[in-house]
Amino acid sequence: MGDLDFDVISRSWPYLLSGLQYTLQLTAVAAVGGVLFGTLLALARLSSFKPLAMLAAMYVNLMRSIPLLLVIFWFYFLVPVVLQSITGAERPVQLGADRSAYITFIMFEAAYFCEIMRAGIQSIAKGQVHAAYALGLTYAQAMRLIVLPQAFRNMLPVLLTQMIVLFQDVSLVSLLNVTDFVGASVKIAQRDSRVVEMYLFVAIVYFVLSFTLSMMVKQLQKHIAIIR
Repeated sequence: MGDLDFDVISRSWPYLLSGLQYTLQLTAVAAVGGVLFGTLLALARLSSFKPLAMLAAMYVNLMRSIPLLLVIFWFYFLVPVVLQSITGAERPVQLGADRSAYITFIMFEAAYFCEIMRAGIQSIAKGQVHAAYALGLTYAQAMRLIVLPQAFRNMLPVLLTQMIVLFQDVSLVSLLNVTDFVGASVKIAQRDSRVVEMYLFVAIVYFVLSFTLSMMVKQLQKHIAIIR
């Protein structure tokens, strides 16, 4: 342990900070996109139009049944080949690591956010929807003005917990040679031969951020319980 050199962290801090910024940015975009797409999926799953509900259920079950790493590889390696066959291009259509990462995480997380939103929507009493119809509101208006705001409030702690999991899962993009926080740390560790120091630092940062956010979610959950 006496050979450890933690000065490598301070020397490489700008590079690490840029990697952390990329991680937070990808987490935020994937969370927003996943919630929006997941809400649409939830509404589709609850639709009385059976083919639409079945298609949404198939998508959600597929995404929730395979590892995230495999989905990342699908989009990065297989989708360009599929696009090549569809467009008739001479070479595979290159999406790039960044674009593949954003699309993958939005589509993958949408399946999980869908189930959270579906539970939130179903937690709202049907009498409120019937009352909205009695007032002359359409289905879309009832969902937008009455059901979804309450569902978001009820499911907010669960949504934030899933976002913490998303924040941790984003580290997998380093396998595509993307310079996220983990990817930047790996490159520095290999360059300076300081694997222990960098990996320990990364673990501490992830623990501090995830634990702090978890405590904030816990307090929010208590606050929502008091409002109820």
